[in-house]
Amino acid sequence: MIYEGKAITVKALESGIVELNFDLKGESVNKFNRLTLNELRASVDAIKADGSIKGVIVTSGKDVFIVGADITEFVENFKLPDEELVAGNLEANKIFSDFEDLAVPTVVAINGIALGGGFEMCLAGDYRVMSETAKIGLPEVKLGIYPGFGGTVRLPRVIGTDNAVEWIASGKENRADDALKVGAVDAVVAPAKLKDAALDLVKRAISGELDYKAKRQPKLEKLKLNAIEQMMCFETAKGFVAGQAGPNYPAPVEAIKSIQKAANFGRDKALEVEAAGFVKLAKTSVAESLIGLFLNDQELKKKAKHHDEIARDVKLAAVLGAGIMGGGIAYQSASKGTPILMKDIREEGIQMGLNEASKLLGKRVEKGRMTPAKMAEALNAIRPTMSYGDFGNVDIVVEAVVENPKVKQIVLAEVEGVVREDAILASNTSTISISLLAQALKRPENFVGMHFFNPVHMMPLVEVIRGEKSSEVAVATTVAYAKKMGKNPIVVNDCPGFLVNRVLFPYFGGFSKLLGFGVDFVRIDKVMEKFGWPMGPAYLSDVVGIDTGHHGRDVMAEGFPDRMAVEGKTAVDVMYEANRLGQKNGKGFYAYETDKRGKPKKVSDPEAYELLKSIVVEEREVTDEDIINFMMIPLCMETVRCLEDGIVDTAAEADMGLIYGIGFPPFRGGALRYIDSIGVAEFVALADKYAELGALYHPTAKLREMAAKGQKFFG
Repeated sequence: MIYEGKAITVKALESGIVELNFDLKGESVNKFNRLTLNELRASVDAIKADGSIKGVIVTSGKDVFIVGADITEFVENFKLPDEELVAGNLEANKIFSDFEDLAVPTVVAINGIALGGGFEMCLAGDYRVMSETAKIGLPEVKLGIYPGFGGTVRLPRVIGTDNAVEWIASGKENRADDALKVGAVDAVVAPAKLKDAALDLVKRAISGELDYKAKRQPKLEKLKLNAIEQMMCFETAKGFVAGQAGPNYPAPVEAIKSIQKAANFGRDKALEVEAAGFVKLAKTSVAESLIGLFLNDQELKKKAKHHDEIARDVKLAAVLGAGIMGGGIAYQSASKGTPILMKDIREEGIQMGLNEASKLLGKRVEKGRMTPAKMAEALNAIRPTMSYGDFGNVDIVVEAVVENPKVKQIVLAEVEGVVREDAILASNTSTISISLLAQALKRPENFVGMHFFNPVHMMPLVEVIRGEKSSEVAVATTVAYAKKMGKNPIVVNDCPGFLVNRVLFPYFGGFSKLLGFGVDFVRIDKVMEKFGWPMGPAYLSDVVGIDTGHHGRDVMAEGFPDRMAVEGKTAVDVMYEANRLGQKNGKGFYAYETDKRGKPKKVSDPEAYELLKSIVVEEREVTDEDIINFMMIPLCMETVRCLEDGIVDTAAEADMGLIYGIGFPPFRGGALRYIDSIGVAEFVALADKYAELGALYHPTAKLREMAAKGQKFFG
């Protein structure tokens, strides 16, 4: 053994060839933590010191190659002074460069996922051979940063600037065939032949058949673009990428700027340019928020694993109530491999559900994401029925009938009588208490809420609601089924509106107050969209449905009368009474026309302005900052209350629920991280300035205590 550590071993194979193997002990994946980097340093030094070595192959002992840097460790480094962070980055890069500069040929065998620092390790090798099933990429922009282990330097010199800009700015994972096409790898083989292919390549390089030094040379030099080519390439790319990323996500454009600045330098000077830009991005609030989201997501996945231990396997599901929602649930289940019965009492409901599923599957075929054969398989996995005939074999039933507690209780009690005693019942309700619905059941321990968001196929969140008598097995099985459907489940406790709607309605409450002061809803929409929301509150109301919002508002007012009950008519009331229901009937705050693609397009409607005049209580001048505070303080304050009331267990779950469920701006990290970014004490002081607006704006006693102690929700 030439070198043996806890993450890396280097051993002799044959004819002077050695194998550098990544296999991090105690972990399911390889990652670049401090231990692995230190051992890579020692491994490279050991290889350099051994004059008998003629070639190196790099392999992995895991199912993946290297998933990237250990962000939990490196995020602490981001708090260091700039100079220290740059120096540390360059020290790590020296390891990769020394590996690249070995006096013998190197071949990297990519057996599985190689992302971020994992792919940057591959780029430091002379040759790359890739398994047909592997994926490679540089996804750092998704964390608000860009590659920091030489990715912006080596990749453009390996696959060309245009391809490198696309890979880095999109952050996408790339399949083997695409990687081979652009020259990111030199060969693609079946998984079983990977090591043999790597050995063959290194032997050909040792024999002189392949000139590894010539292959290596472009990575050490400046980019092969003249001044005119550089200008055309980089300026065009920056304009396009800036338009795609938007003003709130600077990393993709900064990555292009780094490649541009380093274009006329050799490797070592180019790496200094990359390090300086990397540190600049690492210090931004966007990076802090996006890395925070990544860590929150990891926390959620760990919690979901705990549920896996006691969950029952769902082999056959059922949905009650077809229509658009039922069809969406059936599509999601069938397309992810779980057959599902779709029951309705009306033939037209069944047809609507099947049409919805068929339309969604058809779109996947059109986009090349599914073969016609797979579409047929998924459609066959949806079994429409108007009776309970096959329900004796069902593992879970999702009830998705009309949002009326009496109707739901009748349907749930009925289905409980025909399913197995251990079958799970789940209600897809957005506001109705699960404990209330459970009163109609003989086995309330088998009953939970399973709140899907509309449209089902696009919205990643599912709220799994634990009622007073819901068993842990029922909760765990529903979580596992949601994951199997490709969703991100969050377990919440029962209360009116659960987490997402309970938090969303105070936001609409702030909107209502602004309209009462005569503020133009179009202006409010523009301000909140600039803040980062995918759509403003007026447009969102129209998309969700004014009638849905009206019903939800009443439920929330009954549940939390101290702060959510309203006196007099609101904008939602006058719209509802005028039968302006939003997109569903072509008029709400806006009127709707059909665009060339057949999608609804919003246009101004004078009638809406006339209706809103009746609810103005006083004309008040407000700034754009006031608009943000009117809307965001109640939303954030209710999120705090949900955490304090135990509706969610952790700040991470609260924030991820809002990101996944209502499109909270990801670059702001979620409501609680947004409070942290302002400062808890500063947020409390800000809320106090708006105290006259009512209880929605009043900080809780515990939040005031956190402010006094200088505490945060994260870190």
